[in-house]
Amino acid sequence: MGNFHATTIVAVRRENGDVCIGGDGQVTMGQTSIMKHSAKKVRKIYKNTVLAGFAGSVADAFTLTEKFEKKLEEHGGNLKRAAVALAQLWRSDRAMRNLEALMLAADHENILLISGNGEVIEPDEDFVAIGSGGNFAYAAAHALYKHTDMTAEEIVRESLNIAASICVYTNDHISVEKL
Repeated sequence: MGNFHATTIVAVRRENGDVCIGGDGQVTMGQTSIMKHSAKKVRKIYKNTVLAGFAGSVADAFTLTEKFEKKLEEHGGNLKRAAVALAQLWRSDRAMRNLEALMLAADHENILLISGNGEVIEPDEDFVAIGSGGNFAYAAAHALYKHTDMTAEEIVRESLNIAASICVYTNDHISVEKL
């Protein structure tokens, strides 16, 4: 998967249906310049029933989010079917094929990773992280999820703060959405 500087996104779902997705606010231009500190890369979509977060080009991510919301409408809010439809469109549509982004989507039942090469991955765990600080955030989320009673939102926030303290492409301007 592409190496997207500019973000870290984390999604966590607890057994009780507690679901949260969060992202940092940094947008990086090239290897050396921070262009923005407070970009919002997570949102609630489809009648506030689905959380979406993206890593990659901001313009590309908005395009993807719009198309994903249309797919959710076409499939009556069924997250898995909408994600597969988006991935198929993304892979086959000539204009979309060049979009540089990864997307996490979550509802009360599922967390999915959707990529431009047509993949829809359902993680083995009820947490996942993507982006330049994704490995750091994933490791933190893993430890917090398995060894604390923290809520999904607390795990998301703390995982992002830990990633921000390690990864130069991640900052601590965190925004979260929860169901």
